[in-house]
Amino acid sequence: MTTWSDHALEDCLERLIDYRGVSPPKSEVGIPVLSAKVIKDGRILKPIVQRIAPEKFQTWMRRGFPEIGDVILTTEGPLGQVAQIDDEGYALGQRLVLLRGQRGVLDNRFLRYWLMSFEGQQRLQARATGTTVAGISQATLRRLPISKPDFPEQVAIGDVLGSLDDKIEANRRMNETLEGTARALFKSWFIDFDPVRAKAEGRPTGLATEIDLLMPSSMDESETHPSGWSTSGFDLLATPGSEAVSADVLGDDTPYIALEHMPRRSIVLAEWEGAGGLGSNKSRFRENDILFGKLRPYFHKVGLALVDGVCSTDIVVLRPKASHFRAMTLFAASSDAFVSFVDVASTGTKMPRTNWARMKQFQVVDPGPAIAGTFEDVVSPMLARIKLNTQQSRTLADLRDLLLPKLMSGAIRVRDAEKMLEQVA
Repeated sequence: MTTWSDHALEDCLERLIDYRGVSPPKSEVGIPVLSAKVIKDGRILKPIVQRIAPEKFQTWMRRGFPEIGDVILTTEGPLGQVAQIDDEGYALGQRLVLLRGQRGVLDNRFLRYWLMSFEGQQRLQARATGTTVAGISQATLRRLPISKPDFPEQVAIGDVLGSLDDKIEANRRMNETLEGTARALFKSWFIDFDPVRAKAEGRPTGLATEIDLLMPSSMDESETHPSGWSTSGFDLLATPGSEAVSADVLGDDTPYIALEHMPRRSIVLAEWEGAGGLGSNKSRFRENDILFGKLRPYFHKVGLALVDGVCSTDIVVLRPKASHFRAMTLFAASSDAFVSFVDVASTGTKMPRTNWARMKQFQVVDPGPAIAGTFEDVVSPMLARIKLNTQQSRTLADLRDLLLPKLMSGAIRVRDAEKMLEQVA
């Protein structure tokens, strides 16, 4: 049995860089800046909005440059979120500490998972100070006792847990690619009208013959939409799902989605929690409904419901009027144009909100049921794959969360964990 022992964290590190000063100077373009907001649940949330100009980067990062594999820990607001650097070219913002283990002494991947473990979190929180915002000083962090086995065992543990996260990340990237492909197709067909313009100019559309034949061959005289199509309000596609449900009838197994579960600029709603114990009424949604965050709509939180469940009343449930309108509704509602349209008329100074009355005024094209159905047929397999990937990732995450405390306490051996992985491979 491998022996575990406690060591002061600073004795196991090659480098510790503390970025708890002022925020770096912001820029519209440049190098992405990691902040406490984008470090969550073991990974870096993307896209990263904050940037620093390249000419400021060297000065800002004068304490040292992050390397792939370095561990990032939030020191406050909140304390204890962890991730690993996954790419080159990041700047680090305030309330972050970069940790780099000594080679042969502390494996970075193991360090990441140990800090995420119950024991690691308990030790961090026990040493936190502050009443309003809990935080940990660099001096205290350096003295933090970390429990670890010998280095080869650390690597093996990191590999086991990392293999699960690698599969989850691969699924996330595939979903990102699928969403991008479907979104580009929506833009091409219904915003830019590329196939119609190509036919009008005598160029090939690149579409399958049966789809090509459905497309008009000219634009309307107004040049605003293809001939034979029309424009209409967004209520052509969807209606609000306004079914309220009392919180006291919801069970623990009912999926609940709040705004904090919804990612920005991604249609993939992969996170939810049980609805048991909620204290206020919620809105019911069904699988294939589209959820739109109406509070601060500029956050761009719009996604496809992958399950039946309930959501916060700060989310508008959009229900496609017909099955062939699902994909069109999804990509219209999640477009930059739609979000900007509803945001500009949102009401409230500190907590601006939009509503269905504004949403339904957004103009969309009506291509007729044949084209709308064809678009649904083309995109539907992509959305089905996104759902499958998300379900698999949730299963993998559950297994990781089951193994994490057991491996980090030495309760089970690596080979036993590997057998469990073989069963779900």
